[in-house]
Amino acid sequence: MHSEWSWDTSAGDMEQSCVRAVELGLPAISFTEHLDHTVWRIALEGPYVMDNLSALADADGLLTPPAFDAAGYLAAIERCRERFPQLRILSGLELGEPHRHADQIARVLAVGRFDRLLGSLHTLPDRETFAEPWLIYPDRDPHEVVRDYLAEVAAMVSTSDTFSVLAHIDYPVRFWPAGNAGPFDPAVFEDEFRHALRLTAQSGRALEVNTRLPLHAAVLTWWHEEGGDAITFGSDAHLPALVGHGFAEAVQMAEAHGFRPGESPYGLWARTG
Repeated sequence: MHSEWSWDTSAGDMEQSCVRAVELGLPAISFTEHLDHTVWRIALEGPYVMDNLSALADADGLLTPPAFDAAGYLAAIERCRERFPQLRILSGLELGEPHRHADQIARVLAVGRFDRLLGSLHTLPDRETFAEPWLIYPDRDPHEVVRDYLAEVAAMVSTSDTFSVLAHIDYPVRFWPAGNAGPFDPAVFEDEFRHALRLTAQSGRALEVNTRLPLHAAVLTWWHEEGGDAITFGSDAHLPALVGHGFAEAVQMAEAHGFRPGESPYGLWARTG
């Protein structure tokens, strides 16, 4: 999950998230904070305006993510480890578009140890800059946008060796324009999903089951069939109250697809058959 050390949240709280994890009886928690370098276009009006993002954008709606305070973050992790010895606390980063920003990411990683590194794709090329899928949907066939997204995921997996977990492969679904395009049907994109999942599996990476939006069971089926060996669970939460959100349902789905806990309570879940 995320805390106040992620640039896109001012309401996060690492210590209170640990308190909530202990209350829930979780054995471990991982803070994979956002590390982004892509400059992208955001909405300044309309249904996709997000105040926390628009406050950081310039007059043209271009957002430049603030620098990440790696040293401050790692110090906060150590303070929480001291305060919550009963909880395994993992450090980590969610690397935005790592295939585009290898040098900048390397400089951050050199600051200290990060236990878990996620690779994520948030933006696609658009209007001589970049934008998230839902800002591109009105100008293009949404189905083609999703296909472009999955092709870019495949490129990210193939050209970056920095991360070990692929985050939210279904990111474009969060604001899928069902009113115009109809309900989202992953089967329409099966070939593209399978291609990205196959490359991820062949690279030895794990797939994140992100519970911000429940992952469609078909994607986990394809992951298993394409040779995926491991999964991890992520709430993608930015608030302490959402620690572990949706995990019970995600665990049931994972077990139904042949994934089981590893030897340690904070390890990846492995495929058993």
